[in-house]
Amino acid sequence: MHYISTRGYGPATFMDTLFHGLAPDGGLYMPAQYPQFSRDFMDELTYLSYEDVAEKIMSPFVDGEIPQDVFSKMIRKAYKSFDDIEITPLLHYDQDLWVLELFHGPTMAFKDIALQLVGEMMSWALADAEKKVTVIGATSGDTGPAAIDGLKNVENANIFMLFPHNRVSQLQRVQMTTANKENVFPIAIDGTFDDCQALVKQMFNDEIFRGHVRATAVNSLAWPRLMPQMVYYFFAWSRLKEMVGNKPLTFSVPTGNFGNVFAGYLAMQCGLPLNRLLIASNTNDILSRFINEADYSVHGVTATRSPSMDIQIASNFERLLFDIFARKTERVQEVMACLKETGKLPPLTDMEMDEVRSVFAAEGVSEIDTLKMISEADATKNIVLDPHSAVGLSAILKHDELKPAVSLATAHPVKFASAVTEATGKLPLYEDDIDDMMKAEETFEVLPNDIEAVQNYIMDNIV
Repeated sequence: MHYISTRGYGPATFMDTLFHGLAPDGGLYMPAQYPQFSRDFMDELTYLSYEDVAEKIMSPFVDGEIPQDVFSKMIRKAYKSFDDIEITPLLHYDQDLWVLELFHGPTMAFKDIALQLVGEMMSWALADAEKKVTVIGATSGDTGPAAIDGLKNVENANIFMLFPHNRVSQLQRVQMTTANKENVFPIAIDGTFDDCQALVKQMFNDEIFRGHVRATAVNSLAWPRLMPQMVYYFFAWSRLKEMVGNKPLTFSVPTGNFGNVFAGYLAMQCGLPLNRLLIASNTNDILSRFINEADYSVHGVTATRSPSMDIQIASNFERLLFDIFARKTERVQEVMACLKETGKLPPLTDMEMDEVRSVFAAEGVSEIDTLKMISEADATKNIVLDPHSAVGLSAILKHDELKPAVSLATAHPVKFASAVTEATGKLPLYEDDIDDMMKAEETFEVLPNDIEAVQNYIMDNIV
């Protein structure tokens, strides 16, 4: 398997994608070709465990670089800490509608599914390294805790995680700031998540700095983050296909940075027979505006009860454009330069928009509807949702024509206790270990939204 950049660089190896994050030309890595899984191959997934499904789906993407027996052990070790034997269990919500719970990992968010495995891959690849790598990431709330938990015990790795100051939940912050590891450095940036993400991109586009600190990425910008997220689409389909009479499924995906829903797109490109992917947006609706109105223009970020989706620049969107433009890298470069300069994507052709809409539908969900969804699920189904999962469920309930469907539950409700209490009048209870963590001393740095200040801090604290 070879990889190419959305802006022309390549070919590259899987290990390049693991350790370089962005391609040298500033583009995002994509498989040179998508492996094609036959219907017979996918039908066999019904009888396999989640770990076995993961091995079968991901093996072609690491073929020739990670030995099969080593990769198999990595997968099993990565998911050993999950608290459900199914890893991503399905919950029946209503007729032709299920909820896929993705929050059973150690930090109680869907990011664990990828980052626990990324940690295992980095540990293996760095076992004999003479120098440390510097992992640099930005988080809107869940990537940071998952990355720190997955990588904190990786030898030869320093971890610097940027998050928007006072714009993540208390539990999300504490999961990052109480790691108590010498190689972990949480950084609160005076700004939004988009500011944090822009700083990370600047650092990776600075060849001198990137080379000096040996920088690598763990955001969904990095291909190894997306690859494991494909798996739960195949897994859920394999469990439901007979139950729905082999009708094509729709997945409703609460979406901010376009990574989670793009993983579903990747699964479809590899042969998974889905109906549509429903992009569920909160008030920050750039993606739903694009699908429904062909308007991809950057507005100000609005703080909501679903902060992990408070994003205007959906970085993974470039990967979709790469395919929609028939992988013409010059066109990708042109439109991304225009977006950076004007804050607006140039219009796509009618044919290109038709292609996008043949895969994606979109629905924006207001703050009021988010709270109503949390309340309704609790009162009528005895199911407690976090606000991000509520956005996804509220969106699909407005589209009966897209059922049968699966709505992704991306975070445990305890991570957003204030929103749950506001909607239901009930306070989600912490487990004892979480309660202890919430009382622990925090260690983090607050820095301005300034590239020089952040780079200097990183260079001064490499251990």
